Amino acid sequence: MKTFTHLDSDNQPSMVDVSEKAITKRTAIAQSIVVLTDEIMANFQDGDLKTKKGSVIQTAIIAGTMGAKKTSELIPLCHPLGLDSCKFSTEIVGNEVIITCTCSLTAKTGVEMEALTGASIAALTIYDMCKAFSHDITIKETKLIAKTGGKSDYKAVSYEP
Repeated sequence: MKTFTHLDSDNQPSMVDVSEKAITKRTAIAQSIVVLTDEIMANFQDGDLKTKKGSVIQTAIIAGTMGAKKTSELIPLCHPLGLDSCKFSTEIVGNEVIITCTCSLTAKTGVEMEALTGASIAALTIYDMCKAFSHDITIKETKLIAKTGGKSDYKAVSYEP
């Protein structure tokens, strides 16, 4: 039977005890999709948009990396992790900016939350930098695409590496 891992025997919030877990290489891939208006998309050139605040995509990648590194400060029961790697890719499909964040490390606990936080913060940064054009921006979805290492691996049904 599955249980919530962040509750102790008294049903109180608790950080998971990972002291008995094996140290393994762990990787997580997460994705956020930002839907922009035609007006905003018309300003993209060569896969990026230059604004008074700077390059939208490059700034989003830096912000996403900073967010991934601070995950344990944002999500109360996450373990503080020293990431070995945090990488981003972006793809523009129609009016969507697809942000993919891949985090990895060698440790006793996984990096799903770091990858999800990185993708989310990058998406929010795109929203922030584009809102001068329009507030009609949607962050359509943020989801885990895949994870490896630890007790079990995961791959979203639609994911093709």
